[in-house]
Amino acid sequence: MPFLRSVVFILAATGLPSVTGAQTAPSVTDQIAAAVLPLPPQMRDGARVLGYRGGASLSVIREGSGMVCLASDPAGERFHVACYHESMEPFMARGRALRAAGTKGAEVDSVRFREAKNGALKLPEHPAALYSMTGGAFDPKTKTAPGAQHLYVVYIPYATGATTGLPERPVGSQPWLMFPGTPKAHIMFTTGM
Repeated sequence: MPFLRSVVFILAATGLPSVTGAQTAPSVTDQIAAAVLPLPPQMRDGARVLGYRGGASLSVIREGSGMVCLASDPAGERFHVACYHESMEPFMARGRALRAAGTKGAEVDSVRFREAKNGALKLPEHPAALYSMTGGAFDPKTKTAPGAQHLYVVYIPYATGATTGLPERPVGSQPWLMFPGTPKAHIMFTTGM
């Protein structure tokens, strides 16, 4: 299912730098415009923007609060940006650190889940939203990404089907729960819901 492949890409790629080798570095203005694109317009100006500029080193491109937006190179071949509530930053940052240290695949979550369970990794106390776009290409003239797929997720650590009343796999066009019972449990909403 193409949508589920996109979801897996989004969750795996959040926090990873672009590896496309784009020829020219995007302007700071374009990097910020691309990074905040998934957010509702009224939330864009206040978001903190992180990005990879001049190599694989993650840096703060713009200070802000409330939401953290992380963008790959908007000039890259595969456009991907994600904005998540700042309460998710410890969980997301730990994933980035583990991947940078060479931890691969499901082991990243195994480590984070273990650390969350023993209290070493802070999780959000309230549901936390993530807005994402992937695919398509960022157009610096219109500040849009025509053809990009939107994804909206609400993280509720340790939620289950029983606690939310949601199915734990896609059923028709209704929201469903992924990674139930884990620190990464989240409700998936598809475009058009």
